[in-house]
Amino acid sequence: MSMTIKRVISKHLESNSFIVSQAGEAIIIDAGVEEDEISKHLDGEKVVAVLLTHGHYDHAVYAQDYARAFGCKIYAAEGIKEYLADSDKNYSEGHFKVSNFSDFCFLNGDGKVKLGGFDVAYFSTPGHSKCGMSFLIGDTIFVGDLIFSQGTGRLDLYGGDKTQMVESLKKVQSLDFQILESGHGEPSTRAWQERNLKTFIRFLSR
Repeated sequence: MSMTIKRVISKHLESNSFIVSQAGEAIIIDAGVEEDEISKHLDGEKVVAVLLTHGHYDHAVYAQDYARAFGCKIYAAEGIKEYLADSDKNYSEGHFKVSNFSDFCFLNGDGKVKLGGFDVAYFSTPGHSKCGMSFLIGDTIFVGDLIFSQGTGRLDLYGGDKTQMVESLKKVQSLDFQILESGHGEPSTRAWQERNLKTFIRFLSR
């Protein structure tokens, strides 16, 4: 059975959450959309995992709601704890922080993990945040706020780093993907990103 991807846009700065479905199972990527809205977009699939690309509130605020509702774990870079535990660092203006991380499974560096019937490759991609992580499922890579269809993520937020951004862009450039899904806005193709990444790697390397 082929994989399908649904993009659901949140009310929190119009961030994207994704439902990746295959053979009756689903993975949810990023958690800025209320749980009841996500549930409306599920078609009976069993949610086997929640993946977080980074720890800003507009991508993580409902992650634990998903874990409780769907009986699954949350997978993210271990460095996300620093962001989720501090409302200043996750930019929720005092409205969101995590104190109990029992729902989380932490990942480090680059690797692969089997989640239900999904083979997920994960890559440490800091630059926009210290805890940035990208996920490759099939031929689609989910990069959060690292890269957009016509640019890269902000570097002026806590943990933003130009040198790390360049290295992460080069890493994504080297990966075998056909579609790139961003934390905000529309998806883009590899052909489009070849030009985008080349331009911003050159610009940021000055």
